[in-house]
Amino acid sequence: MRDRRPSPSLVAWANAWLTGHTGLDQAVDAIERSGPHVVGEVPLRAWLAGLRPSGLAGLRLALPAPGDPLGLSGPPEFNTAAIEAGEAAVAVLDGTAVGLVPAADLRGSSYTGTAWRVLPARTEQPDVPSLAEADRALTAAMREVTEIMTTIDDVNGQRSAVLKALRDDADSGLAPGYPARAHRVDAQACRLAMILKLADRTAGHTLTSRQALARAEALAVLDRAVRRAHVAAHAAVFEPAR
Repeated sequence: MRDRRPSPSLVAWANAWLTGHTGLDQAVDAIERSGPHVVGEVPLRAWLAGLRPSGLAGLRLALPAPGDPLGLSGPPEFNTAAIEAGEAAVAVLDGTAVGLVPAADLRGSSYTGTAWRVLPARTEQPDVPSLAEADRALTAAMREVTEIMTTIDDVNGQRSAVLKALRDDADSGLAPGYPARAHRVDAQACRLAMILKLADRTAGHTLTSRQALARAEALAVLDRAVRRAHVAAHAAVFEPAR
């Protein structure tokens, strides 16, 4: 149940390379598991290698949603593009930053890759939770959603799948060098993201208005907690050891 979006993979493996926990070739191979990546017109490997001498210090993950620019600090053009995509990465350099927004790169019937649009970004640290804060919020969201999503009528047909998703082991999308807690939190976020996918399969037509409201509120809480957990986990490689 790994995250299939390209931004988390780029951030995790590029940071593992920058912190000396893997080589550049291994990092790029992991990022490009589902197809080649180009940044502007430059292959990903060459782009990363070219930025290292320019002071590339790390990459930050953004998983924004309308009304919630999680991981973003501007400017507006980058924020808008990232919110439309639902994800982005920010490469932090010496005194500047570069925003990266992914899109499918479909240049032929047999070619599937990722093309990164490059936009100016701000260096200011966005308002994101620490790993400990995200862990607590995820636990609270899991309790609330478990209660709601395993009792309301329209999920009865998916109840076993919901409970299985909560019990099953899940791999984190992180790379070598991340602390064990970050791997655990990211894996739990991947597991709970499955609940959101299962909920999308049930339209809620059989619910009362009160049940529908409770369902919507619970899913909104879960979505917010999952996104924050992913962002916090992907930043944890730079958090001070405790």
